[in-house]
Amino acid sequence: MILYLAAAIAAAAPSAGVCPDVVTPEAMICRALDAQKRGDPEAGAQAFEEAAKASPEKDPATARMWAAAGNMWLAAEQPAKAAAALDRALKLPGLEAAQHGEALLDRARAAEAQGDLRTARTKLGEAAASVADDPFYWYFSAALAIREGDRGVAQSAITKALNLAPSDPTVLFEAGHVADFLGDQDKARNYWGRAAARDPHGPIGKAAAKAQELLGVTPTVKMETQPSK
Repeated sequence: MILYLAAAIAAAAPSAGVCPDVVTPEAMICRALDAQKRGDPEAGAQAFEEAAKASPEKDPATARMWAAAGNMWLAAEQPAKAAAALDRALKLPGLEAAQHGEALLDRARAAEAQGDLRTARTKLGEAAASVADDPFYWYFSAALAIREGDRGVAQSAITKALNLAPSDPTVLFEAGHVADFLGDQDKARNYWGRAAARDPHGPIGKAAAKAQELLGVTPTVKMETQPSK
């Protein structure tokens, strides 16, 4: 989910070459995007936060910087810092409809990672108005429902995710968890087999193949960054 935010603020960063060695929001955005490319989400989150702190709160880009920082803190597995950054983003003007919904979805992820399932479900509900057409919204809802022990929501949410992205390996992988949660091991094995076939050399495919062998794998709500729409 970082890409839609990165695209929205990339225009503020220097367009070519090495990031300038100056302390300006534009230079820090450049460093944040560079850190993302290097696979260093912690450095990226820190740079986005520095850029946001150095920018006027009324500037719409500032909210996007805080939201991008929150997303990168999630990638760095630091949900408390993600929650703080996302809360700041959501209080400021600047996040447009889909951006606001994705920030709320990230806030729900941060709450889930901290074990606050009630806040996670609340933020997810708030995000529905603008991102309910995103299959990963329903993927997360299904995975969260498993943690909540809610069989009905788990089933309805994964059904919606599958309707929106029937061939996505991540969605198929979670569909296997839901089927296993509901006690249908044959269906779980089928979904995991399809996920493994769709992503035979990737982490999702390998995890699905392993789950297919060992039914009863503990479900996870962890989400990989998704391309912008």
